[in-house]
Amino acid sequence: MATLINSVKIIDKKSAHHLKVRNVLIAKGKIEYIGSDSPKATKIINGKGCFISIGLCDLQANYADPGNEHKEDLFSGAEAAMAGGFTEVVLLPNTEPAIQKKNDIKYLTKGNSSSLVQLHPLGAISIDLKGEALTDMLDLAEAGAIAFSDGLTPMYNSDLLLKSLQYIKKIDGLVIDKPEDKWLALFGTMNEGENSALLGMKGIPALAEELAVARNIDILAYTNGRLHLSNISTEGSIKLIKGAKKKGLNITCDVAAHQLVYDDSSVLSFDANYKVSPPFRSAADCKALIKGLQEGAIDAIVSSHQPHDQECKQLEFDMADFGIIGQQTLLPMLSEVADLIGWDLIFDKLTHQPRKIIGLPTTEIKEGEPANLVLFNPSKDWEYNLKTNKSKSHNSPLLKQTLTGKVMAVFNNNQKRLFNN
Repeated sequence: MATLINSVKIIDKKSAHHLKVRNVLIAKGKIEYIGSDSPKATKIINGKGCFISIGLCDLQANYADPGNEHKEDLFSGAEAAMAGGFTEVVLLPNTEPAIQKKNDIKYLTKGNSSSLVQLHPLGAISIDLKGEALTDMLDLAEAGAIAFSDGLTPMYNSDLLLKSLQYIKKIDGLVIDKPEDKWLALFGTMNEGENSALLGMKGIPALAEELAVARNIDILAYTNGRLHLSNISTEGSIKLIKGAKKKGLNITCDVAAHQLVYDDSSVLSFDANYKVSPPFRSAADCKALIKGLQEGAIDAIVSSHQPHDQECKQLEFDMADFGIIGQQTLLPMLSEVADLIGWDLIFDKLTHQPRKIIGLPTTEIKEGEPANLVLFNPSKDWEYNLKTNKSKSHNSPLLKQTLTGKVMAVFNNNQKRLFNN
């Protein structure tokens, strides 16, 4: 069944059609035609005012499955991903049990052959994510683990981080770490600064992240491995990473979309849906993150999708769990800073760059290529509420708001999903 999208703006830096308005015909899972003509199609979509890009790739999401399926499961997670424009999702190992055996990997990937959203699990670095002993990472790689991480649990054990980088060099494997110094961050609930002092809450200093980033860079230089740092949030971290890249180290990093939009003044509301890890930093840090994207110091944008039930979030701020859901609302959230960053750069940091980091094949918008695509209307308003939310969990600061920017369709694996309302 052929689908024709008329008068749509193509955003794909690899494509010869980048930033041009074209008609795009999709048939039999491929891009069959790009041009100004209007070939016959079973379904015709008016793409005027919309963007079409490669399907988004998320380097960091937690679907809580297995173990906490009441928060999210593979089906509801994929629904949220599709509604957010994602066709490929890298899943964190922070489940119960942790993703540390071959069968764990196979459980998460068994549906990929027939699914629009492709799931790519990270294998745990340490057994039970305790940071004490290595998993059999080579076995996990053979089973399909795309990279290795302890996910939401920072790699506090320097020796284990060093050994993991050395261990998987033989397969050119990638280690992913969320940098944080355990003791400096202990009992912290928000960014350390004027607002934490005003609220009387224990702060997490920027130093807690920057000290870990500096340590990780030193270990990386010693091992000459491949390292990706997730959820970078401070100006100091960006400077350290830029220095490491100038030295030729094989290092990349990402930033969560919400860190580009909110700063620590958001916490003044005491709304636990603004409690994230790392915490929202200062306005200066927020500006530095945007600049880091523009200058290439930050390689990718992630959703950092962390579902929690109400029992974990409807608490006093210091007692609530860290994390918010973010896949379905990522593009509307980024519309708040699109004028500063530019949609072409945003889409590049959500498509080609994350696939390059993780080693996934990428494509481009040209005739004959697989139709792995997202259609996005940046000016369409819609209500984000309990009914339209695709996740099982509701821990989002955007809930019950009118959002601007909506995914209208996704295509992948010879399938499509249209979102008409």
